Amino acid sequence: MMRPLSYNYIVIFIVFLCGSFRDSHGSNNVTIESELNELQLLVNEKHSITFSIYNQSSLLQDYATISFEASLNEVVSIDPTSVNITKDLANFTIAFKATDAGRTTVKAVTDNSSSQHVNVRNAFVRFTVQHSKALDVFSQVIGWVYFVAWSISFYPQIYENWKRKSVIGLSFDFLSLNVVGFGLYSLFNVGLYWIPSIQNEYFSRHPTGVNPVQLNDVIFSIHAVFACIVTIFQCFIYEHGSQAVSRICKFIFVGIFLFLVISLIVSLAGVLKYLDFLYFCSYVKLFITLIKYVPQAYLNFRRKSTFGWSIGNILLDFTGGFLSIGQMFVISYNENDWGSVFGDPTKFGLGLFSVLFDIVFILQHYVFYRGNSPAEELIGDDMDEVSNASNVSNDDRA
Repeated sequence: MMRPLSYNYIVIFIVFLCGSFRDSHGSNNVTIESELNELQLLVNEKHSITFSIYNQSSLLQDYATISFEASLNEVVSIDPTSVNITKDLANFTIAFKATDAGRTTVKAVTDNSSSQHVNVRNAFVRFTVQHSKALDVFSQVIGWVYFVAWSISFYPQIYENWKRKSVIGLSFDFLSLNVVGFGLYSLFNVGLYWIPSIQNEYFSRHPTGVNPVQLNDVIFSIHAVFACIVTIFQCFIYEHGSQAVSRICKFIFVGIFLFLVISLIVSLAGVLKYLDFLYFCSYVKLFITLIKYVPQAYLNFRRKSTFGWSIGNILLDFTGGFLSIGQMFVISYNENDWGSVFGDPTKFGLGLFSVLFDIVFILQHYVFYRGNSPAEELIGDDMDEVSNASNVSNDDRA
């Protein structure tokens, strides 16, 4: 007698689920997994974590021994430091105590002689131990403040261009480098945050790591590209005088284009991973950040004026950069992790470099070229603005 077709589908479905569950925990290995992989503690705080065991009843002949090791000693204590895995053991608990501020990863390691078929890939916990919860909240507030400051820093220049109906005074080299840099930064962020295959490549290299890209990184970079495109559109519709992208900047773009095209072709050919291509994009972004301020500073110097260049943009950028560096120091003190500041000179150096250029722009605007107006470059409404400002100044003297 034939069974109903629906019954056969149900049997197949159940078998599929069982097989999937078995595969998810390693059909050929005893698998040990932690109930959580991230934990934040205060100094002297205690916490116990349960580790679950799968497939041990069918695969273990006797017992297997695993030990727990910390990547950085003296941050947390571990009790016990080793466990014997037997056939009838479903889970076990390890007690941890935060002994000093810092960051460490506690991982299970196997004894090759007795644990050849034990998979401990997911048996790890990343610990962040802090001195103070209040400092942690303070650093998060700083983070949101500089995120907002950087996000709105594009709009004073957009407003300045709209009010004057002119982009004279804004360096086209700076603007073009900015949009290319943020475009590549967006590509890197979107790839690591939204594309599973890229994420898999990252975690295969960093099994106990965390995704370095967060949602606010994606939103900020995409928004920055949008703001730059709006400013570029203004360059087409408003008065721009004789300004244009320089030949040097064009050569830089040709070099960047060739480098990225070759990198993409090599990645498509399978020689490099797509993750490596995204890293190359991020390196180009870092290079652009180092040079993008130079054209605007030189333009101000040549004109002996900052007229047309919004100081609001610089003040907001300086606020964001200063708070970003400040947050790094707050986190480093709270987590006793000074290596995150001085151990990564590229990140710290780029932030400091941007702040120093902002200071140069502030000095140009308020000290070196204060009140200067390059009248020979001004056309139409800009000339009227200068004339009105001059008349007001004369009236004041009278």
